[in-house]
Amino acid sequence: MGNNLTGNALAVDREQISSIYPRIRGYIRKTPVLALSGSDFGLAEFPLLLKLELFQQTGSFKARGAITNLLLRKVPPEGVVAASGGNHGVAVAFAAHRFQVPARIFVPTVCSPAKQKRIRGYGARLEIAGERYADALEASNAWVQKSGAMALHAFNQRETLLGQGTVGLELEEQAPDLDTLLVAVGGGGLIGGIAAWFTGKIKIIGIEPELSPTLFRALAAGRPVDAEAGGIAADSLAPRRVGELMFPIAKKFVERVILVSDDAIREAQQMLWETARVAAEPGGAAALAALTTRKYAPAAGERVGVLVCGGNTTAVDFGR
Repeated sequence: MGNNLTGNALAVDREQISSIYPRIRGYIRKTPVLALSGSDFGLAEFPLLLKLELFQQTGSFKARGAITNLLLRKVPPEGVVAASGGNHGVAVAFAAHRFQVPARIFVPTVCSPAKQKRIRGYGARLEIAGERYADALEASNAWVQKSGAMALHAFNQRETLLGQGTVGLELEEQAPDLDTLLVAVGGGGLIGGIAAWFTGKIKIIGIEPELSPTLFRALAAGRPVDAEAGGIAADSLAPRRVGELMFPIAKKFVERVILVSDDAIREAQQMLWETARVAAEPGGAAALAALTTRKYAPAAGERVGVLVCGGNTTAVDFGR
């Protein structure tokens, strides 16, 4: 599959996501959902569902896109290369190990020790390159030119979007009556794939850290633009801009983006652990923070889903 689009075509659609799911199903986990109530988090009474993608292979949804890439693309003898804040790198290392191909992963210094350990644990070559994701991406691109290895982009690739879209497919089967889904946004591969699956059938709300407002800035500008790239979730939610391929999908199917503070993310992370014993990383807790801060207030009886997208953390007690 190439990345060239013509006319008004979107990068991926429901039919394509449906066709890839049976192919990747044997390599990934169908992650569970947990039914709760808003009152469990000190909010009003409303149906609340957590999609626990932190229980996915490698600890995040990223395994779906990585496996899809290796199934649909021809890998050269030089293997694969990826730039990542952490979770994509773990996923690519996992997929490369599964298919027995060489992998080299470039990460910035903000990549957590837990994620670095997992990348090495799958046998990939780990390279530390710069302070932010953009630095790692530049280094990985240079390695592609030098080595001939195949690049697996964390979010701006059709195969990646297809794989991440299978989260939406599963969730629709598990919760067919859902009204709204809150999804954390970094580069946009996850929310892009999910929005392409639901095609406006439910309300999709993006959640971003105030210090990494990539999709928020893009929607305001009408195109992907550079934004700040910092904060507590910088290792998973802080590229400089969202992907070109996901943006038309988001513009069409994402209702809006809500920004949350680092303090709110920390609090949501703690609440997930204390209430449900769900150990999410900061990026995985960001979507819940929109509810706990009441920046998103559900209507009476609204059935709300929160995607807990990652759990690669060692801070189970979160410092308390």
